[in-house]
Amino acid sequence: MTKDQWGALQQDLKESIGASNYKNWIEPLGFEGLENGVATFAVPTSFLGNYVSRNYGDLLLYKMTSSGASVRRIEFTVPANTAARPASTGQSQSTPQMMHTPASDVLPSAPLDKRFTFDAFVVGKPNELAHAAARRVAEGGEVTFNPLFLYGGVGLGKTHLMHAIAWELQTRHPHLNVLYLSAEQFMYRFVQALRDRKMMDFKELFRSVDVLMVDDVQFIAGKDSTQEEFFHTFNALVDQNKQIIISADRAPGEIKDLESRIASRLQSGLVVDLHPTDFELRLGILHSKLATHRATYPELEIEGKVLEFLAHRISTNVRVLEGALTRLFAFASLVGRPINLELTQDCLADILRASERKITIEEIQRKVAEHYNIRLSELVGPKRLRVFARPRQVAMYLCKQLTSRSLPEIGRHFGKRDHTTVMHGVRRIEELKTQDGQIAEDIEMLRRALEA
Repeated sequence: MTKDQWGALQQDLKESIGASNYKNWIEPLGFEGLENGVATFAVPTSFLGNYVSRNYGDLLLYKMTSSGASVRRIEFTVPANTAARPASTGQSQSTPQMMHTPASDVLPSAPLDKRFTFDAFVVGKPNELAHAAARRVAEGGEVTFNPLFLYGGVGLGKTHLMHAIAWELQTRHPHLNVLYLSAEQFMYRFVQALRDRKMMDFKELFRSVDVLMVDDVQFIAGKDSTQEEFFHTFNALVDQNKQIIISADRAPGEIKDLESRIASRLQSGLVVDLHPTDFELRLGILHSKLATHRATYPELEIEGKVLEFLAHRISTNVRVLEGALTRLFAFASLVGRPINLELTQDCLADILRASERKITIEEIQRKVAEHYNIRLSELVGPKRLRVFARPRQVAMYLCKQLTSRSLPEIGRHFGKRDHTTVMHGVRRIEELKTQDGQIAEDIEMLRRALEA
């Protein structure tokens, strides 16, 4: 078999095992030649050779012999300065044991999205602190807060910032061993190590990284053994002054079934919330994406009002917002029409319906209590002092206007009050709106905040 034949065989292997596995395990192989029935490959580390031998050795033999090559055995050679014996696979060879090697050789990071850089991240008030903290960590200097814990809902930019940090660290400090993976991948590797009885290797490998980045850490909650190992890995890296960056969909103390000691550890650094986007930020994101779409579809025109319409209507998820703009340009190109409000509503009807804001009673209560600077317990409690009663009536009125809940349901959320009490409160606010300019202004301000 020649190197050209091996090159042709690589595409076949890629299709057999998938692009990700191919990139991690087969692409690093360098075909050295075939002699006396032994195919030799150069590998950067003994671990990679051992792993391929154990997991893909039979497949390699099959593919090579199927292509007409006379191969009895495959050997993997490592550079002379690597203190480990070569691994081989074949009919007469036993599988060698895993060697201890650096984590960068064993644990390739999850693929990073080239779009998710700091330059492509649109900064606004809701994500200003998270962006600044991520930038600081990405400088790779002295560890000032450990861990950095980013949390927020879907599509608010957590994963974007995680990828941006990884890209920046790779550029600034290529010598650093930066490992980025999801909590599910951590769990999978842990279970695999348990099954293969290689826990010492797992511990050593994870503890040898310079920067550990774990996305969506809420997925280890409730998995006792995985949490235990994560806790010890976390402590070991902090003790070595190694940087840890974590993301989740909620704050550490709010993750159900997460051990209290882990939650406490995760809160020991800097915990940053990515808030839901505001109108200005969403509009900025759309404008930043517009240049890309105009380059792809230079013939298309788009009305200025369309971006404002989308920023108003799709408010909960940036990914959906960006996807809507992509679909809009593609659709307009196919039908040959300019992008106006009519086309937008036709093309995005399903997204617009799904994105209609579902406001809850609890959310209204929180906003009203915050607006009037009283405790939530005072808003729903029994006290009839005007300082509490008026905000309570405002909240009841907004619940009636902005939700589909019945009066008895609303009453139950306000200290189990009777529906007639709610009805009285709603009517009172309707009267005051026409008499008291301050009440009318409060109602309008709260409505806008809740619908944003």
